Amino acid sequence: MRLTTKGRFAVTAMIDLALRQSNGPVTLAAISQRQQISLSYLEQLFGKLRRHELVESTRGPGGGYSLGRKAADITVADIIVSVDEPIDATHCGGKENCLGESGRCMTHELWTSLNQRMVDFLDSVSLQKLVDDQLAKGIEIENKPSMRKAISAMPVSKPIHVNAPNSVFALGNAFAKN
Repeated sequence: MRLTTKGRFAVTAMIDLALRQSNGPVTLAAISQRQQISLSYLEQLFGKLRRHELVESTRGPGGGYSLGRKAADITVADIIVSVDEPIDATHCGGKENCLGESGRCMTHELWTSLNQRMVDFLDSVSLQKLVDDQLAKGIEIENKPSMRKAISAMPVSKPIHVNAPNSVFALGNAFAKN
């Protein structure tokens, strides 16, 4: 079995989110910047994580993502499975047709056993443990939430005071006074 970038990036982004959610919802743009993961790729992954209720989204100014459950209740297996990452070392995807119509290959039980051990291991590692590991390594986390400026639907305009005639008639009157 080979873990692809989909699973690795999902776990990495979830650790980043769990580390920083105490300051409020975390934006994907911030995770993207810190972890060097494409924003559009994160949007796809977080759509799947949200459908599996591992994260919750908050819209609007100050919005972003937060965990859908406690970090201790989310396992690495939950994350990997939610982003459609297969945890399967068999050549046949567990369908027992490794050799086509001839049936299973001679090593099918070996790979099936490996699959079960991988799932058991990934299911034994919680997101909270990964967060605690990062904190023990001394990772720096900014203490205050990022200050975002509210974006108004109406543009702010300051009146312009011009001391000049605003029509042909005013212009004529200005010349008539001189």
